[in-house]
Amino acid sequence: MRIGIIGVGEIGRALVAGLCGGPGKAPEVFLSPRGARTAAELAERHDTARVCAGNQEVVDRSDIVFVAVRREHRREALEGLRVGGDKIVVNVMAGVGERELRAQLATDAPLVRAIPLPAVRERASITVTCPSHPVVDALFESLGGVLPVADEATFDAFSALTGTLTAHYAYLATLTSWIAGHGVDPGGAERYVRSLFEGVGRSLGDRTRTLRQLAADHETPGGNNERVRTTWFDAANAAALERALDDLLADLR
Repeated sequence: MRIGIIGVGEIGRALVAGLCGGPGKAPEVFLSPRGARTAAELAERHDTARVCAGNQEVVDRSDIVFVAVRREHRREALEGLRVGGDKIVVNVMAGVGERELRAQLATDAPLVRAIPLPAVRERASITVTCPSHPVVDALFESLGGVLPVADEATFDAFSALTGTLTAHYAYLATLTSWIAGHGVDPGGAERYVRSLFEGVGRSLGDRTRTLRQLAADHETPGGNNERVRTTWFDAANAAALERALDDLLADLR
């Protein structure tokens, strides 16, 4: 299997690490020269990764081509590319639908949308795909799991959901700042917050309980956790979060 990646940003880096760092024989990976420093670093780290002279070479040498450029750079990066029908194109650009990308590439090649997350580098992330394709789904299964969905409307809803990731990090940073403001050394504060929520993350591996059950099981009636949840993450804040997601989904569509 020969894999090409056009756009070697954070997700491109994670894909290369996951594909080349797993058990068994690593695939050949061909990288676009966009982000030359990152591409060169990946090629030096992984024996089967190569930096190509241009994006057309990436396409020509690959069986599966990942399009991982930023949405706003897609026209410049993909202008004039010739993509034969024997290729498989995996589109990881948020907000760029199948019809738009197919029109730009003028190709009849199979085209799959996907939402790989940074944790694919550890082969520990479920990737949403649309439509299901046996080769693409098998590849993502090896990177932590795959969740095929039947239509782009559902796919876009998952895409909007991923927009909550950095809000979670900002939430943890706010907790760290708060406790540091009470006289705790900032380094110790961050260490504790990371440890606290790494433990929460591990509890998510218990699939015998729903998320609401996990929340209930970690609360004591009238206790500290219940107080913060009911006074801060109340119905108004939950509704505000849903509105933010609705607005993002409307933009993605």
